[in-house]
Amino acid sequence: MVNETVAFTRLKELLGVTDGNLASHIKALEKAGYIMIIKQFIHNKPNTRYAVSKEGKQAFKKHLKAIEKIIKQ
Repeated sequence: MVNETVAFTRLKELLGVTDGNLASHIKALEKAGYIMIIKQFIHNKPNTRYAVSKEGKQAFKKHLKAIEKIIKQ
């Protein structure tokens, strides 16, 4: 959630995962309503970017609070 959007290739690079692995996780996050997919063309090349939805931000914050609670115990 550091950037407003991130490209598929950059996300794959950051996470060190395969195309297929990332695609399956993205599908699950999209289905849950946690991310939005933005498809466009840049210099006649397809470009897919992802953004965290409001629901995704809330779920992430909830997840972090749960982890903090576990750590503090």
